[in-house]
Amino acid sequence: MRKFILLLFLIPFQFFLQAQTAGEIIKKADERMQGKSSQGTMTMKIIRPKWTREITMKSWSKGTDYSMVLITAPARDQGSGFLKRDKELWSWQPSIDRVIKMPPSMMMQSWMGSDFTNDDLVKQSSIVNDFDHFLEKDTVIQGYEAWKIVLKPKEEAAVVWGKIEAYISKKDFYELLFNYYDEDEYLINTMILSEIKLLGDRMVPTKMEMIPAENPEQKTIILYQDFAYNVELDESFFSIQNLKQIR
Repeated sequence: MRKFILLLFLIPFQFFLQAQTAGEIIKKADERMQGKSSQGTMTMKIIRPKWTREITMKSWSKGTDYSMVLITAPARDQGSGFLKRDKELWSWQPSIDRVIKMPPSMMMQSWMGSDFTNDDLVKQSSIVNDFDHFLEKDTVIQGYEAWKIVLKPKEEAAVVWGKIEAYISKKDFYELLFNYYDEDEYLINTMILSEIKLLGDRMVPTKMEMIPAENPEQKTIILYQDFAYNVELDESFFSIQNLKQIR
């Protein structure tokens, strides 16, 4: 009888520990990938059955609330930029000399014609803070022993996904794969992270592939280059004025 009573107390506590452990895994993986701040360059390749387009860009970020992206090529898009401050997103279009504030309804729209969304670009929703995390099972991804963690949005969180499946390596907390589902739990996108290399002061995946479930013959690849982490960036750096001027 005493064992039975003890078991009743242990079961919910074990579930609590499991949820906490899942949250800590996601937090450590996110911190490895993002750092407290970062700056660097990226190349994005949009691949379609009959054509390919390449975009190069610079990016800066500070925590989860501030980020800026500047397009450096091709020439027709050069100078265009995107700014996130807290939950607000702006787009700068030098060709029309106009800054456009993007409403939440545009977060799921394609960014620059790619398979990434505006939300993917600026990470308006935080996988650490806006979701509850649940360990589901252990598996192997790309040769790495990994946890499968299911992320469900918190009731008060303004997020665009109904569910996310994250696969994180048990060694070094590498983000390896994400499956993104809509509110009806239909698979929308799969993101594969690979080519783990030394970038700045840490080993991280340097290649991201986003593949839409409905069009698996197309994809978008982002390659990380020349990144530095935990750099000195003041919040004032992330301003609309700087968005227009930075090069």
